[in-house]
Amino acid sequence: MTFLLNLLLFILILGFIVFVHEFGHFIFAKITGVYVYEFALGMGPKLFSKKGKETEYTIRAIPIGGFCQLAGEDVDDDDLKKVPKDRRLQSKSCFQRFLIMFFGAGNNFISAILILFLIALIWGGTTMNPVISSIEEGSAAEKAGLSKNDLVLEINGHDISTSDDMSLYLAVADPAKKTSIRVEKEDGEVVTYKVKPTKIEEDGQVVYRYGIGMQQEKTYGFVNALNYTVRKTGSIFKQMVVTVGYLFTGGIKLNQLSGPVGIYSIVGEQTKAGVASVLYLVAFLSINVGFLNLLPLPAFDGGHILFIIIEKIKGSPVAPETENMIHTVGLFLLMLLMIFVTFNDILKLF
Repeated sequence: MTFLLNLLLFILILGFIVFVHEFGHFIFAKITGVYVYEFALGMGPKLFSKKGKETEYTIRAIPIGGFCQLAGEDVDDDDLKKVPKDRRLQSKSCFQRFLIMFFGAGNNFISAILILFLIALIWGGTTMNPVISSIEEGSAAEKAGLSKNDLVLEINGHDISTSDDMSLYLAVADPAKKTSIRVEKEDGEVVTYKVKPTKIEEDGQVVYRYGIGMQQEKTYGFVNALNYTVRKTGSIFKQMVVTVGYLFTGGIKLNQLSGPVGIYSIVGEQTKAGVASVLYLVAFLSINVGFLNLLPLPAFDGGHILFIIIEKIKGSPVAPETENMIHTVGLFLLMLLMIFVTFNDILKLF
């Protein structure tokens, strides 16, 4: 029963995030007059289909992903279905096309911000100050000289402004080397410590522990909720920027990434922690999906935006056939990456 409930919640979470994303494309396509062939949730064979005035609304068998099929993405199909040229994507201005492509991710960001604010308003936010709340006895942090109530200023030269920054830069630090942690003591003295995490085996996996606690104080009220929302949103964006940067530089390996199977595992854990934790996961994933979609890579929304920028610079559009071919190749490579990541997620379960 628990498995089925977690699976249902997993499908609902991904479905919501995909719906919000694709609806952003859909609504701005409608506003700008682009013909929309299909608005789909899921991939694969159709389970449900309803034809509107011009758009077909479908639910498909595989509950991962979705799409909003616009006129202009397949030139031959447009000609076959006799879609007027002024209803095709290429006929719209650069700004209109930018809005259509951006607001998939834009809708993800807006929904995440609203969810984070709702969490903070109902269940309370946290201070997020980068203050060490506790030090484990006998830990690497204690041996190095760190103390409770130290305010962390830098980790390995990176400025620290929130507790999330602490977690992020400790997670990406090379465990084989000593981590430089610069703090301000309670008396105002600024000290830099070198800490090498302790290597331990936990549940059959090797982990590295510093022994630093970062429990935050709860905050309540409208103003505090706004403050928490702004800081947490900025923090999640920063995590994405740093993670993608480390991925491209080799600091994070591909096998450390998680796909749908990994997300399913996290859903089960968050369910045990309560409604607020599940909602936070939705907001976190929504920002992740939006951010990744804006990367300037083929098949991503950011790839389409890149072609719009190229068109603006060179003064003429890239041939639709060429752009579509590049995006098709990008989509194929993305599918291969998803298969690789999913396979790794499955291996981690055993």
